[in-house]
Amino acid sequence: MKDEKKAPKLRFKGFTDDWEQCKLGDVTSSYSGGTPTAGTSNYYGGAIPFIRSGEISKDSTELTITEEGLNNSAAKLVKRGDILYALYGATSGEVSISRLDGAINQAILAIKPCIGYDSYLLMSLLKNEKKKIRKKFLQGGQGNLSARIVKNIKLDIPSINEQTKIGCLLLQLDRTITLHEEKKHQLERLKSALLQKMFADKSGYPPVRFEGFSNEWGHCKLRDVADITTGSRNHQDSVTDGKYPFFVRSDKVERLNEYDFDTKAILVPGDGRIGEIFHYYNGKFALHQRVYKVDNFNGINELFLLGLFKYSFKEHALRLNAQGTVPSLRLPMFTNWSISVPMITEQERIGVFFQKLERTISLYDHKLELLKKVKRSMLQAMFI
Repeated sequence: MKDEKKAPKLRFKGFTDDWEQCKLGDVTSSYSGGTPTAGTSNYYGGAIPFIRSGEISKDSTELTITEEGLNNSAAKLVKRGDILYALYGATSGEVSISRLDGAINQAILAIKPCIGYDSYLLMSLLKNEKKKIRKKFLQGGQGNLSARIVKNIKLDIPSINEQTKIGCLLLQLDRTITLHEEKKHQLERLKSALLQKMFADKSGYPPVRFEGFSNEWGHCKLRDVADITTGSRNHQDSVTDGKYPFFVRSDKVERLNEYDFDTKAILVPGDGRIGEIFHYYNGKFALHQRVYKVDNFNGINELFLLGLFKYSFKEHALRLNAQGTVPSLRLPMFTNWSISVPMITEQERIGVFFQKLERTISLYDHKLELLKKVKRSMLQAMFI
């Protein structure tokens, strides 16, 4: 019988040779590190980043060590671009390319490819093996790996020219994903900062305002500007692929073939992650009996009010409970909530601004999901 060809489904043009299987230890050198003695003040706080297993893909570390700490321990130096493999704890089986020059502890295996082998391709191949390794050697995802186990991992590897092509492509894709993640985080930090600055406290004057607005904000109770009630359905009422959205006590939106309301509303779960989940919907929807509906807005812009909920409702709810936690929300927490409100034109500007900002964040979320799907598909097609 003719041997099955050892090649992936998807390849760059011009490559036809079989891939060769080998053990990682045959094509790389590797070593692990150690930890300077705890409590020795002149070993810590130096200029050398001390990389631990949960930090192998980060740009910075929580701890740093001194030259003395390095020289008086088993800690070992690594360079940016080295492959780092987590051996111990919750991150066992994780692998990354080091983003900094630093030192590693005993929970990390540093891997350096021999001449003729590409770091980024080997790292990607090892990532592809993670599930298999964790299933075989870790009980329930917990436990430790060893250098021997990692060095005995078998990989199918192409020629160096094909390795370089694949590695460069995956590197570019990962960089694009990282850029989108960072942009998303920047926008989330901007949103958080502006929520703190664009809503007034008891003084009636927010620190940041749109040009042309200078009037003092007024004060009222939520019950004065909106109606508040709850739904009547149970979670088990949901159906797969229902016609209408069904808002329940989580950030996940279920579906239902019937609707309870046809309105523009802010929807707030009364249990669970109190003060952290808010939905805004305009149209037909069904509602769980422990989800609050805020609608029939009178003299207040609904998008402005949504921002106000995200800015200060959790703090308001926590203030009403001496234990510092809120197991569930009650109607008076809504009706008696005192809020600061500007004139309607300023409300509209603020509401639309935050709506656009959140849509931009959602767009980056969507792009990230697409990029990650592309990467998963490529890894399945370009590796054996």
